[in-house]
Amino acid sequence: MFGVIQYGFPDPEREEKIMSVYATVGAIDSAKSNAFYNAVLAVIGWSKHQEFPGWCAYSEGGRGEGFVLWVCQPFNGEAASAGNGSMIGFMAKSRAEVDAFYGVAMASGAVDEGAPGARPHYGPNWYAAYMRDPAGNKIAIVFNG
Repeated sequence: MFGVIQYGFPDPEREEKIMSVYATVGAIDSAKSNAFYNAVLAVIGWSKHQEFPGWCAYSEGGRGEGFVLWVCQPFNGEAASAGNGSMIGFMAKSRAEVDAFYGVAMASGAVDEGAPGARPHYGPNWYAAYMRDPAGNKIAIVFNG
């Protein structure tokens, strides 16, 4: 399951609407997937900001603003499956943060899809790592600076 939608919602503390974009990744085992995302996203300052049965939402600082990642069980009750060609990418603040994210991911059950390193074919400063979460969804962590 993968989707990207932009929407606006009112914030009771503000007069304007906050624009947000979200993506969903399917979870085969919600507890295992959420333990994975709790660990790896903490490296880049993200945390869970909303949860209900079968669904958890993560965002930078746990504020629920900007880009939001939902980890969820599919609505149709079928097993979650990773999309071919789909990937969620997160930005790191440094090469060290890419390395740390990758290390935590590997320790939390990720499958390696590309160890941290320079990817000059994407740009002169592109440093990234690629992995699959416990449900097989491909994720990237990138520093481009």
